[in-house]
Amino acid sequence: MAEPKILTVTEVTELIKEAIEPKFTNVWVTGEVSNCKYYTSSGHTYLSIKDENSQLNALIFSFVGKNLKFRLEDGLKVIVSGKISLYSKRGEYRILISYIEPAGKGALQLAFEQLKEKLSKEGLFEQSRKKQIPFLPQKIGIITSRDGAALHDILTILERRFANVEILIHPVKVQGEDAKTEIAAAIEYLNANCPELDVLLIGRGGGSLEDLWAFNEEIVARAIAASKIPTISCVGHEIDFTISDFVADLRAPTPSAAAEIVVKSKQEFVQQLDGFSKRFKNCLIYMVQNMSGRLNSIRSSKVFTQPAAMVEQKMQEIGDLNLQIMNSMKHFVELKLRDFQLLNEKLGILSPLNILSRGYAIAYKLPEKTIIKNADEIKAEDSVLIKVGTGEFETKVIDKNPE
Repeated sequence: MAEPKILTVTEVTELIKEAIEPKFTNVWVTGEVSNCKYYTSSGHTYLSIKDENSQLNALIFSFVGKNLKFRLEDGLKVIVSGKISLYSKRGEYRILISYIEPAGKGALQLAFEQLKEKLSKEGLFEQSRKKQIPFLPQKIGIITSRDGAALHDILTILERRFANVEILIHPVKVQGEDAKTEIAAAIEYLNANCPELDVLLIGRGGGSLEDLWAFNEEIVARAIAASKIPTISCVGHEIDFTISDFVADLRAPTPSAAAEIVVKSKQEFVQQLDGFSKRFKNCLIYMVQNMSGRLNSIRSSKVFTQPAAMVEQKMQEIGDLNLQIMNSMKHFVELKLRDFQLLNEKLGILSPLNILSRGYAIAYKLPEKTIIKNADEIKAEDSVLIKVGTGEFETKVIDKNPE
């Protein structure tokens, strides 16, 4: 038997690589995204495409991934195209993806829904954060293509409806890869350098979803949301909706409609001024009539027609008040006098002098003139003052009996 040829791992891997790769240079695969990881350092995306039975490793290089409109997520069903490659260092085969799209739904539509959901959760669509569009702006900024029909339509309507409005045009690309960057930069530039603008019109004419896509880009949406100048989004036709429409302070169905919304026509404005003038005039007439009636009422009052009678009436009222005061005071004094008499009678009843009138006496020791309550307090020859009901007299103690 011939001796077997012994190969190195690298040689075996290279043989397999040479056998497999030429047969799978353009493979289309459908499945579900799994283990999706994006590496910011390289920009590459690593993932797996799987079905219920098998799994295929996959790699999206940065130059392919940067052109994806939608965001890859685990569980997303996709259709991919690429070539099978054997990664020698690990002995693994995988598909190098050159094209990828969502299964059953267009990539742009999915990207639109993903970004809409993301910004909605951040609150960028909330009505509470939207600014009021000025009633009659004096300076209007327009961000659109210089050569597009949208600019012509806007200028024609603005000229017809209110010719003396000031307009600042910032031309940008509205289609293609550079459009999103130019639109966002224009919004930021006008906010920084032209803050006196009353409103910004941002948009373009109609087209396909791909044509309008610049207004579905996140960079444009965030620039509109950050604008301190009120914004009106006017992209495509009435049936077209973009992310810019949801973020802007106001959505106009078309560029022409935006021009009609942003300024009143001369006729509408004159009619409104005429209405204000009539209301003001009627208000003045009512005020004059009301004040005139009040003046006539005052002039016909007794203060002006019979001033002496008014003085006499007031003097009579003063006299009546004086009489009421005197009567009140008299009644008050009588009540207090009666109360005093009652208290005096009660005091008389409790007075010790009243007791003396009934035959009792009070004895005072002299010279201290202290009341004698006990016989032990005096002795023979002490002087004593005796007070009775009708007077008093002085006497000397001859003897005492403590019993």
